[in-house]
Amino acid sequence: MTEQKSRQNRMLCVLMEDLVPKGHFLRKLYTTIDFSFIYEIMRPVYSDIGRPSVDPVILVKMLLIGYLYGIDSERKLEEEITVNIAYRWFLGLDLEDKVPDHSVFSQNRKCRFKDTEVF
Repeated sequence: MTEQKSRQNRMLCVLMEDLVPKGHFLRKLYTTIDFSFIYEIMRPVYSDIGRPSVDPVILVKMLLIGYLYGIDSERKLEEEITVNIAYRWFLGLDLEDKVPDHSVFSQNRKCRFKDTEVF
């Protein structure tokens, strides 16, 4: 009888690109849509001063993931992106990158995007 020994603390060298299946829908979406147009649309609602912001393309892509995969809670969306390698790959986040906090969405809705037609 084989007992699996814990291997959780091993250091691995892998490419995230290799961990996302070739036929994954987000891979197809990534090659089909150039999301750089979002920067020009969002530029007027961002300030040149203050704390660094979360990349607006990441925020839009996060909302898109939520919509496509039926994740209707921003808190749940943050949790799912934290553990899903395909979601992280689509967003351009490495395994050690922190996923934007769910509160970023509510703060943007209340402050930055209030009284705008951006969406």
